[in-house]
Amino acid sequence: MFYADAILQPGAKLPLPDNHEDRGIYVMSGSVIIAGETFEAGRMMVFRPGDPITVVAGETGTRLMLLGGETLNGPRYISWNFVASSQEKLEAAKQAWIEGDFEHGRFRLPPGDDAEFIPFPGQPGK
Repeated sequence: MFYADAILQPGAKLPLPDNHEDRGIYVMSGSVIIAGETFEAGRMMVFRPGDPITVVAGETGTRLMLLGGETLNGPRYISWNFVASSQEKLEAAKQAWIEGDFEHGRFRLPPGDDAEFIPFPGQPGK
C-alpha cells in the first residue's frame, strides 16, 4: 500500500509504481500530463494494473496525492466522507462524527485544528 504527497516542478517526471493492483492520483494544484493528455487541479485518475504510467508536471508545476495498493475484497459502504466494510461500522462512524467529541471520541483533530467544524450532511452546524 502507498500514499504520497508529491510536489513537482514544471516539467518534472514521476513514474508510478506498477507493482500495485490499484493506483491513482489526485491533482491538488497545477496540472499534469499523462499519455499526452492534460489534467487540471480537481481531477482524479485511476489506472489499470500493470500499465506503465509516468506523470509529467504541467507549466506551473503540480501538487499530487498518489495512492494505491492491493484491491480491497468484499463490499464497501459509503456515506459522505466515510467508507466502511459493514453498514454497522459506517453508522458508528457517522454517529461519532455527529456527536463531535473530538478530544476523547473516535475522531481526534490535530492540535490547533478546531477553528471550524464541517457538519455531517443534514446536521446543523455547531
